[in-house]
Amino acid sequence: MPVFAYKALSSNGAVTTGEIDAADRPEALRMLDRRGLQPVNLKESTSPMRAARKPADKDKTEDSLRQKTKAGTKEDIIPEGPIKLKRAEVVLFTEELSDMLSAGLQLEPALKSMENRQELGNLKAVSFKIRQIVRDGVNFSVALKKVSPSFGSLYCSLAAAGEASGALDTILKRQAHYLKTLADLQARLVLAMIYPAFLVLAGIGVSIVFVTTLIPQLTKLIESTPGGKIPLGAAILIAISEFLSKWWIVILLTLVAAAIFFKAWRDNEANKPAWDRMKLQLPLIGRVITSRFYVQFLETMANLVGNGLPLLRALELSRDATPNRLLRSHLDQVIDQVGDGRSFSKALIRNGSFPPLLIDMISVGEQTGKIDQSLRRAAERYDKELDKDLQRIMALIMPTVLVIMAGLIGTMAYLMITAIFQTIKNLG
Repeated sequence: MPVFAYKALSSNGAVTTGEIDAADRPEALRMLDRRGLQPVNLKESTSPMRAARKPADKDKTEDSLRQKTKAGTKEDIIPEGPIKLKRAEVVLFTEELSDMLSAGLQLEPALKSMENRQELGNLKAVSFKIRQIVRDGVNFSVALKKVSPSFGSLYCSLAAAGEASGALDTILKRQAHYLKTLADLQARLVLAMIYPAFLVLAGIGVSIVFVTTLIPQLTKLIESTPGGKIPLGAAILIAISEFLSKWWIVILLTLVAAAIFFKAWRDNEANKPAWDRMKLQLPLIGRVITSRFYVQFLETMANLVGNGLPLLRALELSRDATPNRLLRSHLDQVIDQVGDGRSFSKALIRNGSFPPLLIDMISVGEQTGKIDQSLRRAAERYDKELDKDLQRIMALIMPTVLVIMAGLIGTMAYLMITAIFQTIKNLG
């Protein structure tokens, strides 16, 4: 078995050296980790001590490691397979890691520090697994994909962009801000939808009472009246009530089947470009998606270019971090034109899908030689526009639901009252 010579830091900060038997380098790193040592240098030993090493020493080392494992090591509590995280845990992981990287800590020691925290829950296991993979020479973004699906493709693509530009801490900090903004938006949406949801449930309950109780009784009353004639509005209401009473199971099954079919259609890889195009055309929602793309694209480009990455490579990484396939195709065209020697602003103009204000701000940055600052100012501007769009949508939810429910319940009540008055007139 190979022998590896190591130089490592113990938990109290002392430097220790020695040799360790392991099948390969990753196994040697794991054995050092079990001993509580942070490796500084590790390489396969070629000294004569390798041949003179006694089997008894090897057995003693293995017995010592077994005893430590029985006493409880990290691997005993690390679950197998991918680990799912809540959004709050992803935000906490991103904030903690970006803060430590910004303070000058390297990636592996930062992950080690998070791994030793007591209150991080599942993040301890995630940090341990990521650190093991990163220590074997794998990129951080690839390790994220392997360890947990909760980070998502967008998160991993942005992490890859941060690694390529040397601005991983900045990228993670902006991603944490984005995730917190998204969580705050969802919380506000839930709070704003409580009252409308109550109105919707109340309206559905009233409609069921109308359909199952009041309308049948009104129908019998009108039919028993001498010369009774059902008004047109009441007749329509009664016909709808009879149809729903007779076919409600079929309607429910049809809606469920339609939802399943739509989900299968949307998840089909061949239909995803069409679905992405449809999302951009939705009223209000499409504008929010587009604004969010501009903010993310401009911020990513500003970080990459500001850290010295070539423009073409920055565009490629920004394209990889774009989830919408239609918008990604626009960036493909821009990348092709920039690769042919055109300027960034000219490529955006020829594409025809980007707003003139964005192009003008980028053109100013190209002329002044400070394109990263222009990109960041454009990102801040579109971030403000995005916030306005979101506030507009939140403000429209309540009155829209109120108008719909008032129209539905009011129409049914009006038709009922009209039928009752007609019955009283017939009796007179």
